[in-house]
Amino acid sequence: MLRRIITSVPNTLTCMNLLCGALACIFAFSAFDRFGTLRGEQIVWMLIGGAAVFDFFDGAAARLLNAPSPLGKELDSLSDLISFGMAPAMLLYNILVDWSHSDWIPYVSLIIPVMGALRLAKFNLDDSQSTIFKGLPIPANAIFWVGATAWMGSHAYVGNLLMVVIILAVSLLMVTDLRMFSLKLKNFRIGENLDRYVLMTAAVVFVSVFGVEGFAYTIILYFILSIIQLKKGKPAAH
Repeated sequence: MLRRIITSVPNTLTCMNLLCGALACIFAFSAFDRFGTLRGEQIVWMLIGGAAVFDFFDGAAARLLNAPSPLGKELDSLSDLISFGMAPAMLLYNILVDWSHSDWIPYVSLIIPVMGALRLAKFNLDDSQSTIFKGLPIPANAIFWVGATAWMGSHAYVGNLLMVVIILAVSLLMVTDLRMFSLKLKNFRIGENLDRYVLMTAAVVFVSVFGVEGFAYTIILYFILSIIQLKKGKPAAH
């Protein structure tokens, strides 16, 4: 009985990830409404952030409790698709309805969960991605769109063509074979984790200076650092 309770902890955390994502989808349709001191858009950002926290700790809990399972792996992917694929897409859709004044541009955002689903399916079938990533991880995709939607709130519309290009580019990055380093620290040695420390430091600076939109700049830097690693022929992870 005790063992069953222990092994259910990671899946419970994964379900909390899923719940955050489902709530984020709901609040995305009230992006411009106010809920107390917060706008719906801000609540969506917080819920996606909460989903990311649960996503981190469900894997950590599975390893700590020695409770990995095929069920947990599938549940994690399904939860990630909602929290990091559908939720940011729904937020972007609703913002584009107001921001673009276009009948069709908002629907382009649906490419995000489609490419996210393909990325997760490929990940589940590829054992080599246990230490490296091929393509942009779907949580990083969500973090980018959290920052990007914050940027959109304080800038004028950049044009239909450019917006479509950005959405397609970020979405397609998830299904490329580009090697991107894992953000997980297996130790604290600077030499083996320099890129990770640079990225974490930059994230703090970006968010401190630019606010929520700094998360988008962090993911752009993540992409650039991964390209630099690839050019140097360094392994994407240690």
